[in-house]
Amino acid sequence: MSDVVRKAAEFAQAAHASIDQRRKYTNEPYIVHPQAVAETVASVTDDPATIAAAWLHDVVEDTPVTLAQITEEFGSDIADLVSDLTNTSTPADGNRERRKAIDRQHTERADPRAKTVKLADLIDNLSNIATTDPQFAKVYFSEKELQLQVLTQGHTDLLHKVQDIIRDGWKQIANTDT
Repeated sequence: MSDVVRKAAEFAQAAHASIDQRRKYTNEPYIVHPQAVAETVASVTDDPATIAAAWLHDVVEDTPVTLAQITEEFGSDIADLVSDLTNTSTPADGNRERRKAIDRQHTERADPRAKTVKLADLIDNLSNIATTDPQFAKVYFSEKELQLQVLTQGHTDLLHKVQDIIRDGWKQIANTDT
């Protein structure tokens, strides 16, 4: 593990722990999610900036950490990736559908490395939603199918894996609805 990746892992751990952030369905410490995303990213690239951004991808969105702090700690390349990965919509932008459209437009302009991180993020977030919350999964899968349209510059293997997870998730939901 490179120094910058190690530093990003430690920084993310501290940021998420500072607010005692937990995973929604498991109540595990939130850091298990960035760790899973970083491990998935590291399976397809050895680029330290991309792997560091994977560790940091939710820090600005979910904790008091600012993008300026990320820039100061990690430099503009990693901060730009984190910015690409941070949703820009706010509740004032309207309903969920409108906010997701704004976030998709932001993601569409993202660096391909950020798109790879976003695909790894989706892999982890989609992995068990069909079983833990089948009703919400219907909304979530539909949103993510739209999001995949702007992620085609991400790593092809991860793109295909997300497509497979969504396809299998729809089948799983269909089987529980019958």
